[in-house]
Amino acid sequence: MLIDTHSHLDFPDFEADRPEIIQRALEAGVTRLISIGTTLRTSRAALDLADTYPQVFATVGIHPSEARQESNSAIEELSQLARHPKVVALGECGLDYHRLPSQSSAPFASSSSFTGTTHPGSEELFLADAEEKNCQAIFFQQQLDLAAQLRLNVVIHQRDSWEDTISTLRPYTGRIQAVFHCFSGTLSQAEELIHMGHSVSFTGIVTFKNAKELHSCVQKIPTGSFFLETDCPYLSPEPHRGKRCEPAFTRTIAEKVASLRGQSLKEIARETTSAAEKFFRLPPL
Repeated sequence: MLIDTHSHLDFPDFEADRPEIIQRALEAGVTRLISIGTTLRTSRAALDLADTYPQVFATVGIHPSEARQESNSAIEELSQLARHPKVVALGECGLDYHRLPSQSSAPFASSSSFTGTTHPGSEELFLADAEEKNCQAIFFQQQLDLAAQLRLNVVIHQRDSWEDTISTLRPYTGRIQAVFHCFSGTLSQAEELIHMGHSVSFTGIVTFKNAKELHSCVQKIPTGSFFLETDCPYLSPEPHRGKRCEPAFTRTIAEKVASLRGQSLKEIARETTSAAEKFFRLPPL
């Protein structure tokens, strides 16, 4: 019995065969799926799926990369959506600095070969970066405040923003718990999160041969501190890499984690299911 704790079942990638995908998950022993909200629209769609399928639960949230597209009043609607009985967490929310304007808008955004030289337009890009980071930070903070108010845990997205994400989350220690989804960091980073009372979640990346540092983390992280997820339709595990990912592949991820930790699939399924049930407050089967 496994739980896919992070999927995007509402995405168009699954439009043609969603019932079959959910059936394949059940046949693979993935008995519950959590569909993740990234905007108000996808949050509503996740709730529709949760209402349609008894094994599907939902989160509602604003992804950092989507923050600029949402209105300033989005948090008010999110607050209403979060009160749905099948909402099991807030998010995914967080900070993502991977594609800031200075990194993608112009060829002169890279560092100058002459120290102290300012490229044309660099000040504008600096301001654009600051504006993007500020917008993300506002929505992140608002969602953490809402989670604390509603006593919900949070699903965190972090990319190239570790220090800022941790410093934003730290004041909420003891009030909310977070899971850092799609974790691909170091053991020391995982231990820092666990010390703060948080968890991590592993995707198909653990099956990649070159993910040696992550393999070491998986081997040493304490039982009960991690969950499993697909992040489908992204990050298909080997041997499906490059193809559409789906919740049934949670089993493949579990098999790799079991192999890395020297445990049986049954043990990993039991441990990760128990941890996920506790974190997301899922009713036991």
